[in-house]
Amino acid sequence: MLESSRYSGDNRLLGEVLMIYQQPLPSPYPALDAAALTERILAAKAKLGDQAVVLTHHYQRPEIVALGDMRGDSLKLAQFAASQEKAKYIVYCGVHFMAESADILKRGQQVVVLPDMGAGCDMADMADSDDVELAWDELVGVLGHESIMPVTYINSTAALKAFVGRKGGVVCTSSNAENIVRWSLEQRKALFFFPDQHLGRNTCKRLGFTPESMVLWKPGVPLGGQAPERLKDSRIFLWQGHCPVHAMFTLKQIHVLRSENPDIKIITHPECPMEVVDASDAVGSTEFIVKTIAESAAGSHWAVGTEMNLVNRIAQENPTKKIVSLNRFMCLCGTMNRIDLAHLAWAMDSIVAGQPVNVITVGEPQRSLARASLDRMLQMS
Repeated sequence: MLESSRYSGDNRLLGEVLMIYQQPLPSPYPALDAAALTERILAAKAKLGDQAVVLTHHYQRPEIVALGDMRGDSLKLAQFAASQEKAKYIVYCGVHFMAESADILKRGQQVVVLPDMGAGCDMADMADSDDVELAWDELVGVLGHESIMPVTYINSTAALKAFVGRKGGVVCTSSNAENIVRWSLEQRKALFFFPDQHLGRNTCKRLGFTPESMVLWKPGVPLGGQAPERLKDSRIFLWQGHCPVHAMFTLKQIHVLRSENPDIKIITHPECPMEVVDASDAVGSTEFIVKTIAESAAGSHWAVGTEMNLVNRIAQENPTKKIVSLNRFMCLCGTMNRIDLAHLAWAMDSIVAGQPVNVITVGEPQRSLARASLDRMLQMS
């Protein structure tokens, strides 16, 4: 029997879900080589035609990106899928929170499939919705008011997006975070930003706030590890979460590259630590990084601070420029790289057989609440 999963979006159940549903691939997929797997995927795509759309995130393996119908960041892909009027199936080659967003924004009865249920996100899992709700109650108790705007980065679970929707908050992306944070602080007295402390800190700093004026909230610790007086004196509260990939970039790496080549340009993602972002020549989302380098002059030299699959792809697509990783020993995103040809072939064949596997479904009321927080963002964007 083909394993099928319906994940409700509750972060508390994530570990249990992955344990139950992350089963070994059935025969014959583990024994097939890349050529045979690619042939099966292409055959399935041909049979399904416009009934299925394959989405590939920027950080996916090159062989997966080559088989996709659209490449982009998480929000761009979810919006693209929802715009496909004839597509019944959305095969999301990304991680679980991205597939959830696609299900929340989907059109009608579209079915969202995640080829490998083990493709999670370390950053998203650093902010459990129960922990965030407890922190919210503690913060309200100290501040004495609920004029706090909760903002969650799109790299978060559906449960967390639903919490934000219930509190009248909003989702943000790395490209619109500045506008979202500015609006939030115009609407309410304080900002509670999660799960990525670095995106929150870098964004607020660009808006004129000093790092010292921001409070880092440590989950699982009473009052986030802060004194009540410190909380009362602050307007910005950042959750102690981060992206393990972007945390591997350092200021020392920038100094070494610039000592070797003073003309090199440093471009980084805002999920990087503040000192890395401050020392960069350009900072922005994955889409921004791709566009900026593509439009740069031939012969220019760039060091890129983001996931290695994307860095390699940018280098291949810009042969007249020299592109390197900011971190010479950079590794790939382990969770993104769980999506391989074997899992994609299995997922596509299962759809052709009428028994789709690893179906991602965000149930009510989470779906409507999460949709509200996403819609609020889209309206402001």
